[in-house]
Amino acid sequence: MNPVDLHPPRWDNHGMSAPLHRELMLDRMLAADRAYDGRFITGVVSTGIYCLPSCRARKPKPENVVFHFTPGQARAAGLRACLRCRPDDFYADVHRDEARVEALMALIDASPAAVRNVRDLARLADVSPSKLHDLFRMHLHTTPVEWLARQRVAHAQRLLMTTARTAAEIAFDVGFESLSAFGEQFRRWSALTPHAYRRLPHTQAIRLTLPPGYPTAALLRDLGRDPASLTDRVDGQRYTAAVRLTSGAVVIQVDFTPGTATCTVLSPQSLEGLNWAELHGMLLRRLGLTTDPSRFEAHVTAASDLAPLLSGGHGLRTPLIADLFDGLLWAIVGQQVNFPFACTLRRRITERAGELVMDGLFAPPTPDAVLALTDADLVGLGLTRARAGYLRHAARQVVDGQLPLTALATGTATRAERTLLAQNGIGPWSAHYVMLRVFGFQDCVPLGDTALATALQRHFALPSRPDRAQTTELMARFAPYRSLATLHFWRHFQSTKETSHDHVPPARLHPRPSLPVAASG
Repeated sequence: MNPVDLHPPRWDNHGMSAPLHRELMLDRMLAADRAYDGRFITGVVSTGIYCLPSCRARKPKPENVVFHFTPGQARAAGLRACLRCRPDDFYADVHRDEARVEALMALIDASPAAVRNVRDLARLADVSPSKLHDLFRMHLHTTPVEWLARQRVAHAQRLLMTTARTAAEIAFDVGFESLSAFGEQFRRWSALTPHAYRRLPHTQAIRLTLPPGYPTAALLRDLGRDPASLTDRVDGQRYTAAVRLTSGAVVIQVDFTPGTATCTVLSPQSLEGLNWAELHGMLLRRLGLTTDPSRFEAHVTAASDLAPLLSGGHGLRTPLIADLFDGLLWAIVGQQVNFPFACTLRRRITERAGELVMDGLFAPPTPDAVLALTDADLVGLGLTRARAGYLRHAARQVVDGQLPLTALATGTATRAERTLLAQNGIGPWSAHYVMLRVFGFQDCVPLGDTALATALQRHFALPSRPDRAQTTELMARFAPYRSLATLHFWRHFQSTKETSHDHVPPARLHPRPSLPVAASG
């Protein structure tokens, strides 16, 4: 199984068309930053070699440096591999491991009962259980045990909707060794019993059982971040939103009571043909029910200097942006602007290209609808010309299948990051933001984020804000739960301010700063 060709864009030393700009790459090369290995290749024209950013050989003069995105590009430019850092070996190992994980994913997707446990999974991958654990942490941001359970639950959901087999038969068909384990894991990752899930198409509402300690108030604050939003509304304990399903756009209404979230569908059209399983999955994402914070909280509580991070935030979860393209749109139009103007831009684009469903609520724009707008249209709505181009390019990539958002969200984190970074207008911060708030990967850090750096400075009583290298070192203590740690640090940062703030990387290193967490919708 071979990784797909990403078709990275050509590097332009004088423009911003590449996903990583020259100043950032020079800075990271001079710092020998291992975090950028795999993101770009350093070519040295004076010696004719190419290296990893982390190479410890004597650093060349900047005027002798060119950058490439793959070893193949560097070789095509007439360069040869460095014998010290051996970039070809690095890339071979990265992609070999990624391909091994993707092959396992394809196997279990086709036959979840093909393995009984993690040892069987490791044998299939031809690695030790400890190596398999490391691979899953790197490429999927989870453990093999948790991933296998979730895949079995997902397969069980499909069988419950498409076959007449009993829940007990399905439980063993997908690889569970007992009905009690099946029921526990199904409720954990579905917020429903198997019986209730099967009956979804025959009910008038989805009643999700919320886990103990679910942070309803914090979730509603996040969902109602933009009080004038055209896609979402929060009124007391009720959340109303226009969402786009395969069968069409509808308005959903979610009412929160202690321990329960009840979703009803409001639509001016017949609900016949509504994909209830699709709506259920979207609800889980939007309500932050696709992750479990318990292990993160146990990890943090065990360290006395980390434990205060949880103050006032126990049970915090990551509410994901329901529509994947809408999340990507946020990550582009929200760059280099404050949060209120980011909301204004999104409202303008939604009103112009979204779909009015009912009661003034719009479903978010589709990629095709954005492509129907010209650069001039988007500039007229308030975007810069460059950002208008980035947005339309991203929409074109989605439409043409070059940016398969669903596949990226359900695939490996390494492929998702690499693919996002190959897009015009998406740098490292934006890529990790999308991975964290749109795709739901659990171990992301938006390096260069000033709000995160400020919160880290306060938490650890540092004399100054940490730089990228220091941020990496500090956040390493929260691995493999750095996405939730980031949300908690953002929460602490926002709690000290009277108004929302952007999370803006230093302009010198990343002149295309990305979206604030508050703008996730």
